Amino acid sequence: MTTTRWAATERVDGLVPAPGGLGFVQDLLNTCSDGLPERWHRHDELLGDLASARTWLAGAVPALAEHRGPLVAPRLAATDLEPLLALREQLRGLVTGETAVDGLVGTAAVEVVPGPSFALRPAGDGWRWIASAALAECFLAQENGTWRRLKACRNPHCVATFYDHTRNNNGVWHSVRTCGNPANLRASRARRRAAEGIGS
Repeated sequence: MTTTRWAATERVDGLVPAPGGLGFVQDLLNTCSDGLPERWHRHDELLGDLASARTWLAGAVPALAEHRGPLVAPRLAATDLEPLLALREQLRGLVTGETAVDGLVGTAAVEVVPGPSFALRPAGDGWRWIASAALAECFLAQENGTWRRLKACRNPHCVATFYDHTRNNNGVWHSVRTCGNPANLRASRARRRAAEGIGS
């Protein structure tokens, strides 16, 4: 039995990959740099240059194929990088609910495979193939009820996209230890200072 490896997601401490092909969407979203100053920096931008984008895709497509059957990764060109980064930001907007996406379209083909059963196959070249694959997975996740569990960490200094595994789908931090506890501690100190100010 093989184990799906989502390299961009697994490099972030505390992240557990989303189930099935939704892991592809999560992994695409987690290709971004952590945005931290060099002193604390741990995660580089994986779509910032052609070589690193190709490396990411070479790992992500076989991982997606574990859930969707045989897939052939598209060849990325330098001209794919800018629209690929824009796609990632549009998908992030969908996850956070902060962006009204206009014109984000992906074309996929439905294929009959042995079984017989049906498979959704990405279509297009370069970044369009990635858009097709990601949007197809978003659609499937919407249908099976897992889409609403893909979230952006509430910590404003964290860029991680996580899958909420809590029973009630009420998680807000990608990691309680690294993001939740510090935020709760800051809030507690602020309340204490406010209370002391009121009482004086």
